[in-house]
Amino acid sequence: MGLSGHSASRIKVRDVRHLAYEEHGVPRDAAKYKIIQVHGFYSCRLDSIYLSPELVERSGIYILSFDRPGYGESDPNPKRTVKSMALDIEELADQLRLGSKLAGATLIAPAVNYWWSGLPTNLSNQAYQQQLPQNQWVLRVAHYAPWLTYWRNTQKWFPFFSVLTNSTDHLASEDIKLLMKMPSRDHIVLRQLNYAWIVRNMNSKFDHQ
Repeated sequence: MGLSGHSASRIKVRDVRHLAYEEHGVPRDAAKYKIIQVHGFYSCRLDSIYLSPELVERSGIYILSFDRPGYGESDPNPKRTVKSMALDIEELADQLRLGSKLAGATLIAPAVNYWWSGLPTNLSNQAYQQQLPQNQWVLRVAHYAPWLTYWRNTQKWFPFFSVLTNSTDHLASEDIKLLMKMPSRDHIVLRQLNYAWIVRNMNSKFDHQ
């Protein structure tokens, strides 16, 4: 079920869910580069508005960002998997006629599947070790014991996943300064989120449900 009072543009996907999206940058028909931004764990479709307008205009960049299922103004998908997420992106691109070419993809998030066979082992191990200790444990639980993910993120004995507490301990000083200038997005990010959905979201990164 969707929420009332939607303000974002939305499309209807194959299973009658709605995806909310936002377009930034130059007009899509005039763009040299088209980027689809998939926001992170505690974010929303509005993240890309903080890019430098001058850089975007000079480079001819068009950015399409959207609320992932269950975030912001997009309907939840109780059957969400890595594959369904890819199909959502494909359908969004097709409905907005962005074209069929894919130049590449970048993963920038604290909850990457570090055990994915497609990632070079040396790089995934190095990136995993750079995570805060509590984040390493949260990800271990989600990967090896998904039935304990809800408990791990609600218990009171061990530190929480840093993303859920808005911790800046893992960020560079320059990033912290930028964050201080950004308005809070909690009213959008938390519009639908609850711990049960957070658990499903985290487990789906490892194709657990």
